Amino acid sequence: MTNPFSTHTVTNQPPPFEDVNLYASDAALQDAVTREGGGHAARSLVAFGLVCGSSDAGERARLANENPPRLETHDHQGRRTDVVHYHPAYHELMEISCAEGLNCASWLNLVKKADESAADQQVARAAGFYLACQMEPGHLCPVSMTHASVPTLLLQPEIAENWLPKVVTRSYDARREPADTKRAVTIGMGMTEKQGGSDVLANTTSAESAGGGTGGAGCEYLLTGHKWFLSAPMSDAFLMLAQTKAGPGCFLVPRLLPDGTRNELALQRLKSKLGNRSNATAEVELQCAHGWLIGEPGNGVASIIEMVTQTRLDCAVSSAAMMRHALAQAIHHVEHRSAFGRKLVEQPLMIQVLADLALDVEAATALVFRLARSFDRRQDEHASAWQRLMTPVTKYWTTKIAPQLIYEAMECMGGNAYVEELPMARLYREAPVNAIWEGSGNVLALDVLRVLQREPDVARVVMDDLADAVGGDPHLKAALSRIESILHEPRLLDARARALVEGLAALAAGTILRSHAPSAVADAFIATRLGSLNRQTYGQGVDWADTAAILQRASPNR
Repeated sequence: MTNPFSTHTVTNQPPPFEDVNLYASDAALQDAVTREGGGHAARSLVAFGLVCGSSDAGERARLANENPPRLETHDHQGRRTDVVHYHPAYHELMEISCAEGLNCASWLNLVKKADESAADQQVARAAGFYLACQMEPGHLCPVSMTHASVPTLLLQPEIAENWLPKVVTRSYDARREPADTKRAVTIGMGMTEKQGGSDVLANTTSAESAGGGTGGAGCEYLLTGHKWFLSAPMSDAFLMLAQTKAGPGCFLVPRLLPDGTRNELALQRLKSKLGNRSNATAEVELQCAHGWLIGEPGNGVASIIEMVTQTRLDCAVSSAAMMRHALAQAIHHVEHRSAFGRKLVEQPLMIQVLADLALDVEAATALVFRLARSFDRRQDEHASAWQRLMTPVTKYWTTKIAPQLIYEAMECMGGNAYVEELPMARLYREAPVNAIWEGSGNVLALDVLRVLQREPDVARVVMDDLADAVGGDPHLKAALSRIESILHEPRLLDARARALVEGLAALAAGTILRSHAPSAVADAFIATRLGSLNRQTYGQGVDWADTAAILQRASPNR
C-alpha cells in the first residue's frame, strides 16, 4: 500500500562512506610504508585502519567538533580554575590515538620496553598518524606535540628522567592531577606572542631565576608575559620560550605544580577558529609562572627546534592524509551516483579530474613517507641531509596543495559535500591550519635558503641524490636543470625562493614515483607537474594518460 504521506522514494544516493579499512583500501599508502621500512607494522596498521574508518570513529569526530571545548576561568566562588572542558568524544579519540602509540612510538626504546624496537618507528608511527588524521585531525595536535617534545626533553637529563616515563607510554590520562600522580601526560608548546608571530626573537616574555640565584640549565625560573596561541591548553606541561639575561631560553612549564596547585598560567579566552574546532587554542598570561630551563640560557631556539622539526613532519603527513580522505570520499561518491544516464565515474571529465587529484595524493604520500624514513635513519649522511632540507620543502608543498585539492574533491560530490553531516566541510576548514602551524610558506622558504647558505654540504648531498634518481627521464632532467639554474644565481634566491621550494618538492616526488609507482601514475604526474603544461585547475592535461588505471588504484572500493 502506498504511503499517503510520502512524496518520493530516495534513490541514487551513495551509501555512507564508513566501516572502511583506511589502510587496507589505500594501495599508495601500503606501498609507501613498506618501501620506506615500516612494513613490520602492517598487521597493526590494518587493525588500526579498521578502527579509524569505522562508523563509531566518524560519530566521535562529529561529536567532538559539534561540541567544541569550553573555557572555565573561575569557579562559582570566584576562584581561578583555568580549565577547558571537552566533549567525552574528544577524550575517546585521544585514548584511541595514544593507545596506538602516536604520542610516543618513535621513542619507546628510550624507556626500555623490551618488546619495542627503535628501527623504522618514525615510518610506522607516521602511518598510524596518517590513518588517525582521517578519523579526526583536531585531536592530533596534543598527540603530535607530545611525541615531538621528547628530543627537547632529552637535552636536560634530570628533567627527562622525571617526565619521559609519563610521556613515552601508550596511554592517555585526562585527570587534572600533578604529573607525578598520573600514568601519562601530554606536552604542549608555547612560542607565539602578539608582537612577534613567527619572529620568536621578538618575544618579550621574561624569565628570572627563582630565589635570586644565578640560574642555568635545569634551574627553576619565574616567567612573566603572554602567549598568543597556546594549543591544547590542558596539556600537563608546555615547552615555552622566554627571555633570560643571556637571550631566549626554553622552559618546561607545568600546568599544575607538584603540590597540586595551579601554576600561574591564566587562560584569557579560547580562539574562535576557522577549523580545528575539536582542539582548544588559548590566549594565556603568565604571572611569575614556574618553569625549568632546558639547555643553556640563550639557547632556547636551538633547544626547541627539534620539536618544531618533528611537528613539521606531522603537518605534512596530516595534509597528505586529509587529501587522501577527501579523494576517497569523492571516488566513493562517483562510483555510486549517476547523472545524465551514466555513472559519474564513467564520464570522461569526471575521470580526468579524479585521476588528476589522485596523482597529487600519491605524490604527497610518497614524499611524506620518504621524509619519515629520513627521521629514522638520520645517522646516515644522506638521510640526515634529506631531513634537514626536505622537511621544510615537504611541509611547504603538501600543506599548500591540500586546500585546493580538498575543494576540488568537494566539487565532485556537489552539494552533499557542502553540508556539515559529512566530513568534507570539516576537512576543508581544517586544511589551511597545517600551512600556518610551525612555519607558514614564506618562513619555510626562508628556512630552505638558510640551509643553502649555512649548510651548503647538506644541499649538495640532496641535489646529488636527486641527480642520481633522475635517470634518463627528460622531464625530470629538465626540472633538475631548472633548480640548478636557480641555485647558480644566489643574488636572486630570495625572489625565487618559492619557485625553488616547489620545484624541489615536485622533483623529489617525481623521482620517487618514477622508481616505485605504477607507470601510469609516474608518467602522468611527471608530465603534468614537471612538464611545460600551464594549468591552474585540476582535470587538464591528463587526457592521454591511463586514467582508468590511476583511478582504480586510488579507489577505496578496489
